[in-house]
Amino acid sequence: MTIMSNNPVARNTRIYIAGHRGLVGSAIVRNLQAKGYDNLLTQTHTELDLTDQGATETFFAREKPDYVFLAAAKVGGILANNLYPADFIRDNLVIQTNVIHAAYKAQVKRLMFLGSSCIYPKLAPQPMKEEYLLTGPLEPTNRPYAVAKIAGIEMCWSYNRQYGTKFLAVMPTNLYGPGDNYDLNNSHVIPALIRKFHEAKQAGCKEVVVWGTGNPKREFLYSDDMADACVFLMNLPDEDYESLLGSDESRTGRFEPPLVNIGVGEDLTIKTLAETVKNIVGYTGEIVFDTSKPDGTPRKLMDVSRLQRIGWSSRTSLVQGIGRAYADFLRGQSAA
Repeated sequence: MTIMSNNPVARNTRIYIAGHRGLVGSAIVRNLQAKGYDNLLTQTHTELDLTDQGATETFFAREKPDYVFLAAAKVGGILANNLYPADFIRDNLVIQTNVIHAAYKAQVKRLMFLGSSCIYPKLAPQPMKEEYLLTGPLEPTNRPYAVAKIAGIEMCWSYNRQYGTKFLAVMPTNLYGPGDNYDLNNSHVIPALIRKFHEAKQAGCKEVVVWGTGNPKREFLYSDDMADACVFLMNLPDEDYESLLGSDESRTGRFEPPLVNIGVGEDLTIKTLAETVKNIVGYTGEIVFDTSKPDGTPRKLMDVSRLQRIGWSSRTSLVQGIGRAYADFLRGQSAA
């Protein structure tokens, strides 16, 4: 999708990408650079600890970014969420609170808060529409993380209502791509499968064990497509962008959070996913499902009609994306 010619984000404007080294943030940086943006602000964790309120506000006051992509977060898979629930809710609440408030104080023109599809109820109707937020219990294995992200959406909504800010939350589906985390204890399902099948192939193992029954269905989006959607949304003309910022429910009586789903609108079973990764990696052994391990939410498919109506759809197929992700993994292996 080509950005509209009357886009409000000029090529030389100051754009801060919080979390620029992560899967999400690095993809946004690549997309912005490819589109000619050359005044990007990035800070490593060593340079700026976003859990430090004073340091965060000092950075915003000094650098005065016009636009902010808030991609900094503590993330992980089922195992990490189960082992470190306090870390997940504490760190994410503190990071997003500091950045959102600092952005308001610095009069940032637009802020985009990156969340996750786990904000929706465990048994939400499928596909999940934005208005399903807060309509039922969450999946217990990642509830601390999900509650933190829901609080971030509410912060964007509340600051928009009280201060007239233009803060938008976007909820990508499950992501994968270049720069992913391949740690088997903390990674998400696609990078974990890539590493498992690759190592089994190298070692000549006869089988690979995959957690759960293989029956849950998931949707996956290539990270560079996600970044393209984010930049597309940030560049919407004022009228279109502001139409996404929700309403004051106390006045309208409508539950309309400032929220947009980002996904592909299609899903597949974990079993089919595992077979797809196996074939791309070239592993010839068997897949064994460990049914003693948790499945998580039965199905998580995003309704992306809102995003498609305003002109954006994903372009990278799952086979193409996993192939690129595996090539990225191999590059990392050879560089290690």
